[in-house]
This record gives sequence, C-alpha cells and structure tokens, in this order.
Amino acid sequence: MKNTTASGPAGPAPKPAPAPAPVLGTRALNRATLDRQLLLRRSRELSVKDAVTHLVGLQAQNVKPPYHALAARLADFDPAELSALLEARELVRIVTLRSTIHLHTAADARTLRPLVQDAREQELAGFRKGLVGVDLAELARIARAAVEAEPRTMKQLREVLLVRWPDADPQSLAVAARCMLPLVQVTPRGLWRRSGQVALTTVGQWLGGDESAGAPGAVSLDDAVLRYLAAFGPASVKDMQTWARLTRLREVFERLRPRLRTFRDEHGVELFDLPDAPRPDPDTPAPPRFLPEYDNLLLSHADRTRVVPAEYKGRTWKGNQPYCVFLLDGFLAGVWRMVEDAKGGGVVLTIEPFGRPGRAQREELVREAERMLARIAETSSPSSYDIRFGSVVDA
Repeated sequence: MKNTTASGPAGPAPKPAPAPAPVLGTRALNRATLDRQLLLRRSRELSVKDAVTHLVGLQAQNVKPPYHALAARLADFDPAELSALLEARELVRIVTLRSTIHLHTAADARTLRPLVQDAREQELAGFRKGLVGVDLAELARIARAAVEAEPRTMKQLREVLLVRWPDADPQSLAVAARCMLPLVQVTPRGLWRRSGQVALTTVGQWLGGDESAGAPGAVSLDDAVLRYLAAFGPASVKDMQTWARLTRLREVFERLRPRLRTFRDEHGVELFDLPDAPRPDPDTPAPPRFLPEYDNLLLSHADRTRVVPAEYKGRTWKGNQPYCVFLLDGFLAGVWRMVEDAKGGGVVLTIEPFGRPGRAQREELVREAERMLARIAETSSPSSYDIRFGSVVDA
C-alpha cells in the first residue's frame, strides 16, 4: 500500500557552534604587550605628551622613573621636553591608578581621577582608628581651603588639620586628605635635575576649570577599558582590575564585547582585545630595554608571566627597596643601578642578570645601556660611562 502520510515542514537548521577563541601563548602576549608599550621598537612619531597619553600615564613614585621609562620608549627622547611640560602644567603628578603617584596629562588628571575616587575612599578603612570623631566632609573642606590658599607639604597639611582635631592621628589625617581630594604635586617637584620636595594643591587650583567627574570630556569606564587594551592588551577582566585597582568590571567588558575580539591564554582564561590592535608574531625580535622601578609594564596584569618568568617573581625588590629592571628577549632578566657623580661627571651603571646571558646578549645590553646613558645621564661623554656587570641586590 502506498504511504500517503504527509511529512511536516522542516524545522530551522541548528545554529553552528561558535568557533573556539584562538589561544595566545605567553610569547604572543609578550610581543603584543611590548608593541603597545613602545618597547619592541622606539617610537619616532609620538611626542612626550602623546606617549604619556597613549600609555595612560607613567608610574612616578620617584622623580626619575618617568624619564627612564620614556628613554626606553621614544627614539628622540629629551628629558628637558618632559620637564618643560610639567612646568607648563600640561603634565602633572597625581595619585590615580593603584593609589600610586602617576605622571598624567592634564586632561587625564582631571578625568581619570574621578574613576578611581571610590577606591581611594575605601583605603580609609585602614585608618579609621586614627580618625575617630573626624568628619571627613569637614576635613575635605578644611584641607581644600588650605592647599588652595598655597601649596602645602604633607607636614604642613597635618599641622593645619591637627588644629581642628588635636587628638586624631596626624598621619591618618593627611592620608584622609589625599584620599578625599584630587591633589597634585606642584613643580619644581618632578623637574629634570632640579626637583624639589612634595607640595600639594588641588587639580582645579593647579590647572583651572572643573575637576569634577561630570566635567566636559570626562572619561567613562568604557573609554578606560578601550584605552587600557590599547596600551596593555590583550587582557582579562582581572588584568584591568589589577591595573586600576577597581572591581566589578565584568559588566563593562560584556557591554563592550560586540566591539572587541576574544582570545584565550594557555590556561583557558578569556582575554579581550581591540580588533585592529597589533599582535606581532611571537618570534618577533625584542631588543634589550632598561626600565625604571615599578614600571607599569610589570604591574598592570593579574597574570604577569607575559613579562615576568615565574622563577624571577619577587626578585625586583628587597624589603621596601625596588630595583630598576631590564628585559632580554622581551622578558624580565635582571636588575640595574646607576650612580652618578654630579661633581666629577662620571656615571657607573651596574647590570645584574638573573641568569647567564650569552656573549652576544651582554654586548647588546652594553649597547643599550650606552644609548640610555646618552639620554639621561648627567654627562654626555661616553668616556665617562663605566658599564659593568656585578651585584646590585647586595650592594
């Protein structure tokens, strides 16, 4: 008998499973990050101000690190250019990312600080015992009036606040003022070869205009994520949270997901990146580079193995003493120290490798050291340079 049963309409074809995200190995992440950090090749196009903008600021706990950082990244770096920008108030030194002093453009000082303000105020939890009975809003008003009348050192600021709260802990009062207010270090602090002590005033007083989060051109978290990826990507959500010391950024990345590319690292962690950002071949040569202590290259990822080999973790400082570091083949490979004799004009640069670099690598390090010294040493005479391999850590 003929089968007359009619078959129903075919259902929609199942959607194909999404292709797995490409995996980026350690060397691939290393080269991508070095490229964006201007460390694969020094930039000949960017000015000092443009470089500071691209890098979203430079670690500036001490005076010299920004100068050393840019000497490693810009082909024609002149320390006087950075110093002149500080004097012109186009660059400023202010507490922002990870609650540490950074060198930022004036625009970023205004707009990035509000993004981390909540994190700054959360720091005060560790100082509550010293602030019993202190009204923080009143403290902020008194401190603002004091530093806007004239720049104050931390000692002077403590003295002003102790008049109102004589029984409070002096250090806690000063820390509270730094957390509550966007305070910048005024020049001559940070100037090349003529820096002074730290004196503080507000962003608004130093730069003029509106310092609030709602100021025109204020940076959103979305903008901050995109800028972070441009300078430090590919990166995970935890990486950016480490860089900025912010939390709950997952929703921001999810909102931006349609505009981003995704990858995985070798441990399966999801990484985000700008679609057109450079991701060089992992075998791209990476020349030696001398970097300052606490360079942001080393501090801006939750997983630092893209730059810091596991066996060298924790070797860039001793107690509270940080060391300047150098890279070989793109990875942390040792520490260095420079001692200058301002009167005699001599410079001694000591290089301490963690491993055993070959002869060719040692020669490359010496050439790179000579190039750096020509930019940032007190003397411009190569005959005054003494570059040696020895101990930095035990000196």
